[in-house]
Amino acid sequence: MDFTLKIWRQENARTKGQFHTYHVTGISPDCSFLEMLDILNQQLIDKIEKPVCFDHDCREGICGACSLYINGRPHGPDDGITTCQLHMRRFSDKSTIVIEPWRARPFPVIKDLIVDRSAFDKIIAAGGFISVSTGGVPDANAIPVPKENAEIAMDAAACIGCGACVAVCKNASAMLFVAAKVSQFAKLPQGRIEAKERVKKMIAKMDELGFGSCTNTGACEAECPKNISISHIARLNREYLAAKIR
Repeated sequence: MDFTLKIWRQENARTKGQFHTYHVTGISPDCSFLEMLDILNQQLIDKIEKPVCFDHDCREGICGACSLYINGRPHGPDDGITTCQLHMRRFSDKSTIVIEPWRARPFPVIKDLIVDRSAFDKIIAAGGFISVSTGGVPDANAIPVPKENAEIAMDAAACIGCGACVAVCKNASAMLFVAAKVSQFAKLPQGRIEAKERVKKMIAKMDELGFGSCTNTGACEAECPKNISISHIARLNREYLAAKIR
């Protein structure tokens, strides 16, 4: 398979970027998207040109680092996957593929396709944790948790913090991310102790960092690689309202 790639190149956050066009040929349909970029970079290196910088780590759909905007969609044309799980058979032979970084003010470009997503880390640091006493490990069944609550918490905890929800949102809202991180504690007894302070601090930090507000378009849920439900946003709003009233 042969492809024309229009890739965003930008030296750093302070410089102006632009699209560069590249051609790759002989790509196997079973090749992953990141492997295709590896092939392109090897060709650029062989020609003594600067390779395209893109982020990746596990390449197993777990870390969320492979955050690319591909043909107008976060992580590309497939549903429920990250970029590293996308294969070239999802594209037509001799087609043009447009590749960009996330577009959001809280995610400044570091270089080319890599953005700084440390804003998510700051939100987590603001309140996305529980305080526990150190000591012996308690039995797993020491605190009974209803099965439904445990499943909801596990579904929320599946969020990998890739930022696709922010990238696709017209307001660059981080509500789905924050909601998932609040929900994973809100449905468990261990997370109720700090529930009021947690939700207030995380939302305050989200606003401070410049993320937009949610207008319930549902785009975040549609593009989330882990299929996080926007029902968690409703829970976040309830938790926040209850915390402010009390």
